[in-house]
Amino acid sequence: MVPHGIGQQSDGIDGIGEIMTYQWYPGHMTKAKRMMQENIKLIDLVIELVDARIPLSSRNPDIDELGKNKARLILLNKSDLADERQTKQWQEYFEKKGYFVVALNSRNRNGMKAINAAVAESCKEKIERDRKRGIMNRPVRAMVVGIPNVGKSTFINSFAGKACAKTGNKPGVTKGKQWIRLSKTLELLDTPGILWPKFEDQQVGVRLALIGSMNDEILNVEEMSLELIGFLCEEYKGLLAKRFDIAVELEEDVHEENGALKILTEIANVRKCFKKGDELDLRKAAHLLLDDFRSGKLGRITLEKPEISEG
Repeated sequence: MVPHGIGQQSDGIDGIGEIMTYQWYPGHMTKAKRMMQENIKLIDLVIELVDARIPLSSRNPDIDELGKNKARLILLNKSDLADERQTKQWQEYFEKKGYFVVALNSRNRNGMKAINAAVAESCKEKIERDRKRGIMNRPVRAMVVGIPNVGKSTFINSFAGKACAKTGNKPGVTKGKQWIRLSKTLELLDTPGILWPKFEDQQVGVRLALIGSMNDEILNVEEMSLELIGFLCEEYKGLLAKRFDIAVELEEDVHEENGALKILTEIANVRKCFKKGDELDLRKAAHLLLDDFRSGKLGRITLEKPEISEG
């Protein structure tokens, strides 16, 4: 996709096929980044949540600069929605780069025990230094970072076993910092989700939009759904045909002119997405498809592979 002004979109069928930019950087993100920079000196460990469906695209490149010389733990969150085989490959990828890595689903506390072990292991040197200095039982201070809607607050609440942080199924719920004492040995600093001002690769923006890290209201959801359809027909053949009871031949023809649009049209037809009269409502069908993907109803799907980042 070639960039144009953010938020410029058209309604209905007329909007499909137009060039659009995937970008979202509201003013509070600049303030949040500055707050994180000011607090990093207090931190022993940076816990970075990424979305297991797009582990690389959901990493803010500013975090590596922010967290240099700090212990690092990457949590592959929402792993219940991601392709298991791909998640294992991503774990290996990040471990080879020197990170501690845990795959988890914050909503049901899967992986929480592994996080305690990873925190202890990643901060082993710091704890040993404190011991030699005669400093006993000083808690590890960890900053929890990640992009919007990646599940930071849900993770903190699950980790703590109680509601400590505000949660919501939309980006931008956490507005300021929150210190949360989990135990005598660990304190967490919750931070707002931040993106970065410009995506060098627009496919990163596409993937972030698809998982819901941007505000859908400023995006063309029909265009997003065509991106998703093209990917699924390539990497998860037969999935759309099975889910929406459409002809397999439509998936096979996805690379032909308007191939993805024909599939979206058929989804609208099968699911009876109509405007007034008999006109198909492609926007409604697009929302339906995106909701099915984001909720896991389409199945466990990962949108990028480790080798993409190594090319």
